[in-house]
Amino acid sequence: MRKLKEMETFELRGEYIQLNQLLKALGWVENGGAANAAIDEGYVMVNGEIEVRKRNKIYRGMVVEFQENKVKIV
Repeated sequence: MRKLKEMETFELRGEYIQLNQLLKALGWVENGGAANAAIDEGYVMVNGEIEVRKRNKIYRGMVVEFQENKVKIV
């Protein structure tokens, strides 16, 4: 059985960050095109639900998951 990684945290500098920018900032994808493709294909979850809006605003308290990665926005 594979062990899940511990949840990371990401500290916002502003009010929010767009989902595709967050994936790049975390280093989970190499570039914006890869971020948009991952979101389009339904591989990204926000607060436990699949999110397909690339520019969805991510605020403090939200949890984002992609592959085996999970991050809480603080």
